[in-house]
Formats: sequence, structure tokens, C-alpha cells
Amino acid sequence: MGIGMRELVIILVVVLLVFGTKKLSSIGSDLGAAVRGFKKAVSDGEDEQSSPPKQIRSEGTDAEFPEAAKKGEVKSDRSA
Repeated sequence: MGIGMRELVIILVVVLLVFGTKKLSSIGSDLGAAVRGFKKAVSDGEDEQSSPPKQIRSEGTDAEFPEAAKKGEVKSDRSA
């Protein structure tokens, strides 16, 4: 139930009639460039996954918010 040689030839003839030879060659080159770009992106993604993750350095203490500190005090008073 696959596509045979006759079906492929008929599809090729219809595509040639619809697009023409000049347009078909430009579509082929554009499609090839797209496939190359996709393969490059996939290989770059694999390289990122194989390298160890970068560590973010902490340069100080966390920010303190007075509202959060007050809520924390209230909660600690209720639990006691």
C-alpha cells in the first residue's frame, strides 16, 4: 500500500507543471538550506546538553522585604 514508481512520476510531473523548472530548483535549494539549518540546530542542542550547566554565583544575601518579615513574625507568634 505504499507509493510506487508510477505514483512518484505522476506527482513529479504535476509538480513540474504547477511550479515550473526555475521555481522548482529554487524551492529545492531553499528546502535543502532549511534541512541543513535544522540539522545544525539539533546538533547545537545536543552539544548544550552534553556540557555541564553553568553555575550562577551568588554575590550577596537575599533581599529582605519588611512586609514578608512582619508576616513571618505574625505566623511565628500564632504557632507559639
